[in-house]
Amino acid sequence: MANPSPGNSITLRVSAPSNFTVTSELAAAAAAAGAAVTALDVTESAHERIVVDITANTTDDAHAGRVKDALEALEDVHVLHVSDRTFLMHLGGKLEVVPKVALRNRDDLSRAYTPGVARICLAIAEDPSAARNLTVKRNTIAVVTDGTAVLGLGDIGPAAALPVMEGKAALFKQFANVDAWPVCLDTKDTEEIISIVKAIAPVYGGVNLEDIAAPRCFEIEKRLREELDIPVFHDDQHGTAIVTLAALVNALRVVDKKIGDVKIVVAGVGAAGNAIIQLLIAQGATNIVACGRNGAINRTETYTDSHRVWLAENTNPDNFTGTLHEAVVGADVFIGVSGPNVLGEEQVAAMAANSIVFAMANPTPEVDPVIASKYAAVVATGRSDFPNQINNVLAFPGFFRGLLDAGVSDITQDMLVAAAEAIAARVDETELNASFIIPSVFDPHVAADVAAAVAAAAERTNS
Repeated sequence: MANPSPGNSITLRVSAPSNFTVTSELAAAAAAAGAAVTALDVTESAHERIVVDITANTTDDAHAGRVKDALEALEDVHVLHVSDRTFLMHLGGKLEVVPKVALRNRDDLSRAYTPGVARICLAIAEDPSAARNLTVKRNTIAVVTDGTAVLGLGDIGPAAALPVMEGKAALFKQFANVDAWPVCLDTKDTEEIISIVKAIAPVYGGVNLEDIAAPRCFEIEKRLREELDIPVFHDDQHGTAIVTLAALVNALRVVDKKIGDVKIVVAGVGAAGNAIIQLLIAQGATNIVACGRNGAINRTETYTDSHRVWLAENTNPDNFTGTLHEAVVGADVFIGVSGPNVLGEEQVAAMAANSIVFAMANPTPEVDPVIASKYAAVVATGRSDFPNQINNVLAFPGFFRGLLDAGVSDITQDMLVAAAEAIAARVDETELNASFIIPSVFDPHVAADVAAAVAAAAERTNS
């Protein structure tokens, strides 16, 4: 599974003897050490020595060290410095605040600030809804986390979560021109989080909850939706569900099966698993078996968690009571939002003909995609180094763009389904195949299509 990745990209500054073959020798040595060389630049050249910057993708810090050692093993070659390009990108953070208006003279200052700004304040005091048009609220959302479920890293705290929230905000701006700001809270108390978000809500047109551990995330989202007049969206739940449904719509087209006819096994009954199952049911799925650590959720067991109670009542029509490995026998679709290596080759081989496997755990999927592809007709992961990456960035920028444009205060199931269908529709019939069921995150039309679909669904809801 360990492949060189841009997430572990390094630049090695190397001093070497000046001759006609040295650059090719350096590149060959780095490649022989397993690095994926992406650039080679001569930064200094003299009659006896040259300085070369070699940029390469590696697998981890230890691998970067081996690449450095391989270069220094060459005769009279010295590595002067090794730079981690990911750390360099994050130096000083990834965001800044830039004024939208020019302050060139006293007249500008008088309108942007005192005394002119007082007139704007009084207008909002008289009509609070005017804040949406006269402040940043119109295009700004809060990306809120407590740092308890960050990527595949778990509970690493709010400060360590900040780089992820910065990245999220950058994606909102890049793909949908939505201004977003990280709000990393140093508390794990459900009531305190709800209270804080409610207190800061006047600034924002929406709230994106991010990387908050289950089951608290369910209560936080539910309460904030009830108590705020702006949309609240938990991306780990609904963003994942939207993109998963989009991918499944197209995967089923590839294998010529209908969602109402297939058996779907979902591994993982946390935030993402619950939301995926709800959206699949909304789309017409009738035979879903949800599996937690102890096997299938069923009506024989007694559950105290309200979400497992709901799953027991609304899934598993045959009341199957076995393990995950037993559940996937004969299944048409496997969707994994759990942990690494929960399935092996034997289990994928036991699935139905023309099966679909979505192994979305990051960074290590539920089953090796290469092994899964030996038996499954369609395989997708959450990783960028395999085909069919199921990536939330396809959903959340355009989804919030649509919410803000429509000025809605609540999110409906119809909006979620509409967003999924818009993403799926970006893959044309002539492009659709087993290795291309989901559009690229860099498809410039995805966010606009999702925004339009969400706004249209909002209009249907309000009409």
